[in-house]
Amino acid sequence: MLIKEYHIPLPLTLEEYKIAQLYMIQKKSREESEGTESGVEIIENRPYTDGPFGEGQYTYKVYHIGRHIPGWLRGMVPKTALEVHEESWNAYPRTKTKFSVPFVEKFTLEIDTVFQQDGGTHPPSLSPSLDTIDIVNDSLVGSDYKEEEDPSLYVSDKTGRGPLPDNWISNPPNGVIMCSYKLIKVEFRYWGLQSRIERFIHDYGLRRVMLRAHRQAWAWQDEWVGLTMDDIRRLERETKLILQRKLGKAEGGEAEGEEIEEDEGPGGAGGGEGTVANRPMSDVAPAPPMKRYSIPVSSTTS
Repeated sequence: MLIKEYHIPLPLTLEEYKIAQLYMIQKKSREESEGTESGVEIIENRPYTDGPFGEGQYTYKVYHIGRHIPGWLRGMVPKTALEVHEESWNAYPRTKTKFSVPFVEKFTLEIDTVFQQDGGTHPPSLSPSLDTIDIVNDSLVGSDYKEEEDPSLYVSDKTGRGPLPDNWISNPPNGVIMCSYKLIKVEFRYWGLQSRIERFIHDYGLRRVMLRAHRQAWAWQDEWVGLTMDDIRRLERETKLILQRKLGKAEGGEAEGEEIEEDEGPGGAGGGEGTVANRPMSDVAPAPPMKRYSIPVSSTTS
């Protein structure tokens, strides 16, 4: 098992990040879902009262990744090899998320996240390996890089924020900064491949994705600034219907009383959050220290 802790600062308040993250998740879900072999399927979405961090929202999703696999390989493997299952327990400002691949029994990925109104100054909690992701000074290459999402160039029309200087973490704009603290455990228990695959997942499958997602959360602020939680819920319901149609599973309309709740998603953007969006910073209690939980992973498959 390879365990790393990531600190991901952003020049936002916790309330702003809540909206930014949820907006980013639903937008990326729309953009990255291409059809029956590429998209997000929501299996379960319900509140819980006795789980990680007390109570919150539980979601169970299946990510269909067939379009991302070479055609010659798709025809050789079962359907379950083309799915990534996600379970998430969201209790802002804490989240816990588990990913699994039914076809790969000895693989697990767990993410514990806590959000704090600071610049990532707390020491690592459990992992000796700490990686701070800097949205300005860490670079993206190839198709991952978009000039309009570059924080060193981006200027918000609505807020006037930006561009961010190289020293933005030590000297945050207007003194505002928050941080996502992520403890991530990756285990791939196959002899001869374990170390190589676990490093690859951390370096390519996680770090790169988290860097891009947080750059987007910042650079899309003209789209989410001023939105309320009611606006976010409406966008999430619209996104759910769009994804159902893309996957060919629409049933003529949304189920009565059913709505999308916030969750983390494979882009590692930070997990679901609670109801502090309209509260002043002075009312938001600091997150408690991380604790370890033993949580059974659902065996349900689509």
